[in-house]
Amino acid sequence: MATHLALDPDLLERALQVSGERTKKAAVTKALQEFIARREQRRLLELLGKLEWDPAFDYKAERLRT
Repeated sequence: MATHLALDPDLLERALQVSGERTKKAAVTKALQEFIARREQRRLLELLGKLEWDPAFDYKAERLRT
């Protein structure tokens, strides 16, 4: 899908440098992938301390169930 964006040329050049990618498209794709991954990680961190764990739960026994 073709998309036309007005990107800050200085940011794009810096993204090319720090990413090690050879093309603008590859640098932008990598930046978007990392952005998404970071946001998903943040959502997981927000769950810390909010979930109740059963100390008697045997996760290894669950692996053996068929």
